[in-house]
Amino acid sequence: MSGAGDVSVPGGVGAPPRVLTVAGSDSGGGAGIQADLKTMLALGVHGMSVVTAVTAQNSLGVQGAWELPVEAVRAQYRSVVDDIGVQAVKTGMLASAELVEAVAELIAATDAPSVVDPVGVSKHGDSLLAESALDAVRTRLLPAATVATPNLDEVARLTGVRVESEADMRRAAEAVLAHGSRWALVKGGHLPGGADAVDFLTDGSEEHWLRAPRHDNGHTHGTGCTLASAIASQLAKGRTVPEAVADAKAYVTGAIAAGFALGGGIGPVDHGWRFDRDRGRGFRATP
Repeated sequence: MSGAGDVSVPGGVGAPPRVLTVAGSDSGGGAGIQADLKTMLALGVHGMSVVTAVTAQNSLGVQGAWELPVEAVRAQYRSVVDDIGVQAVKTGMLASAELVEAVAELIAATDAPSVVDPVGVSKHGDSLLAESALDAVRTRLLPAATVATPNLDEVARLTGVRVESEADMRRAAEAVLAHGSRWALVKGGHLPGGADAVDFLTDGSEEHWLRAPRHDNGHTHGTGCTLASAIASQLAKGRTVPEAVADAKAYVTGAIAAGFALGGGIGPVDHGWRFDRDRGRGFRATP
């Protein structure tokens, strides 16, 4: 059996790159573990999962959430990493300080890039991270991250920096990097107005502005989970961080454009937008 940092475990003849998501379950299928695994499949990697919490969730919001015991989360992680191995890890909903600390310890000891999506609230505004866990995110989780991917609300909650224009995004990224992540991707999708959705990526020396057409179709459930999983998938394939983020943004932009109505609230992005799945919606070609 391999050690915690060993990623050389054979995955079988012709096995694709392996990516592990550590996140909560979304029973509605639009975000969380479900979105992560759909994204990984769409991008050609083998997705594996550590469930941190179970939510009762649909297009209208989160009706309930139950976190798993730390020992259950740790056992799932060790089970996957010690036998199968991973080329990248992605984290999402971690719920409590205890879970944040345990997951931070696990990914810090794993020799693979990690993408930390510091999930604070759902698309509907429901809290998915206890206030008492914020300090653990700052001091334990972010220092273990290869890439941190906060949106503007999460940046404000973690650093106190409020972004009201593109000019504020560099300052926000610097505040995230100050907590120890190697790269910070500040997502500007919540900035008001503008024809483009703008994100800012930096490691403190390199800077990359990523722009894509804004699609205001209202079906954006799961965008943060999807983006982080797409980045992890591309890192597992050996892409550099800037390459992985650019590829992931292109994928997510297409998924948002193809988002569809589901239930009575916010619909999900379409993780399979690149494929013709005989749903009567036509084939969507992509580079």
